[in-house]
Amino acid sequence: MDGSQSATWQRSGWVRFLAGVAVPPLGMVLLWARPATGILKKILGTLALLILSAAYLFAFFGLRVESDGTGAPTLFTFERPESRAAELEQHRATQRAAAPVPAANAPAATAPAASAAADKTASTPAHPPVAAAPYWTDYRGPRRDGRYEEMPIRTDWPAEGLKPVWRQPAGGGYASFVVARGRAFTIEQRRSEEVVAAYDVRTGRELWTNAWAAEFREAMGGPGPRATPTWHDGRLYALGAEGELRCLDAGTGAVVWRKNILSENGAENLVWGMAAAPLVVDDKVIVLPGGSGGRSVVAYSRLTGEPVWRALDDKQAYTAPMTATLGGQRQLIVVSASRIMGMTVERGQLLWSHPWVTEYDVNSAQPIVVDGNRLLVSAGYDHGAVMLEIAGSGEEFTARRVWENKNLKNKFSSSVLHEGYLYGFDESILACVDARSGERKWKGGRYGYGQLLLASGHLVIVTESGELALVKASPDSHQEIARSPAIEGKTWNHLALDGGMLLVRNTREMAAFDLRVSK
Repeated sequence: MDGSQSATWQRSGWVRFLAGVAVPPLGMVLLWARPATGILKKILGTLALLILSAAYLFAFFGLRVESDGTGAPTLFTFERPESRAAELEQHRATQRAAAPVPAANAPAATAPAASAAADKTASTPAHPPVAAAPYWTDYRGPRRDGRYEEMPIRTDWPAEGLKPVWRQPAGGGYASFVVARGRAFTIEQRRSEEVVAAYDVRTGRELWTNAWAAEFREAMGGPGPRATPTWHDGRLYALGAEGELRCLDAGTGAVVWRKNILSENGAENLVWGMAAAPLVVDDKVIVLPGGSGGRSVVAYSRLTGEPVWRALDDKQAYTAPMTATLGGQRQLIVVSASRIMGMTVERGQLLWSHPWVTEYDVNSAQPIVVDGNRLLVSAGYDHGAVMLEIAGSGEEFTARRVWENKNLKNKFSSSVLHEGYLYGFDESILACVDARSGERKWKGGRYGYGQLLLASGHLVIVTESGELALVKASPDSHQEIARSPAIEGKTWNHLALDGGMLLVRNTREMAAFDLRVSK
């Protein structure tokens, strides 16, 4: 080959290389069209161009990969996070312009620890409408058990599906709603901030926000806070994914007091972030930082934020603390990364414990109180469920295993109890189990890793893909009564139901549906 031919080949090689860098699919065509290139080089070159194509799609076209409840990458989207954030901001700005929120009285006093830089209250609310007594003020309802008993709901869903009262963009994260005095409260990820927001239940109008700089991320679920806020006596207790705990005036969003439960208790964050909803009981708010040296479970004064007691050394998990009366004594129920335990509410003394170790330390489903002595706990990752019988008096209690099997494996969904039967997700398939014996009555209905609650003898289910389903709570068989579109996108957030209004949200949208019985 003379010099001119060599130069021509070199130029054509550079042309192919530059074409491949600029347009990877074209580069692959040119690569395989060249006979002189060996098969191994073609395969390696194709792999490199495929990686380059994915990088271009990610950088310039907004390609994103989301995981389902198994951790598998199943959802591919072409939506840039910044465009979603801009859409939310534009929606809220348009909403405020169409219906401005009147100025309210002066906000509640802010504790000295909450500086002006830390407190980013965005807007002030109108006086809330007259509403029924607060009901769904806690995570999964008044007793954290997923049962709605305030009023009957309609079970004659229209064939064409439920029509939303309102639907609008939402920030990221996996918190649910709590509701009080005509307002719904949640916590969201908006750009590089965690934002507590109050909404008018009837219209979806945003009434106020309180934000701070935080952007927790993990590979499976993505960014955003996980813990549902708690409403109590006119105050809202919100916990961010990186440990920021704020007591806010529920009327104005002003900070009353704030703490970071991780830094204050020498604790490291969990793989999937702080997810346990704060529990308000008596004059205390209970949180689970998981610090060593007796700082795993912590009680703060709900009024001032000052520590009341600290206890235990357990690494924590993702289950929210709750109270129950078992063996005749009211107690605090905590599920850590390694055990289930009962503690005194007053001083945090350990009453009893039972080993409960799940793969990856993922204990996240809520315990279910079956009666005055029995408590069910379940976990996924092929772990199963255990029914414990709690007995004792004073400061000495025992936890006896009644039955344990793999007929019900709650991963990050929680079960409900109805007339002696447990209904919940065995991984991603709905199941019914006899609470007395642990016998599975049926298993059926694929809803993905969704969530459910019990109302009017039915299971209201939100599927992992954002649909709503209505299933009869019967041990006889799986009976789906209706199904309806609701919101779009991966939905791991729990449902909320107050005053007959069903509230649904995920990392993209939120919506309200009227389930009140027509008169």
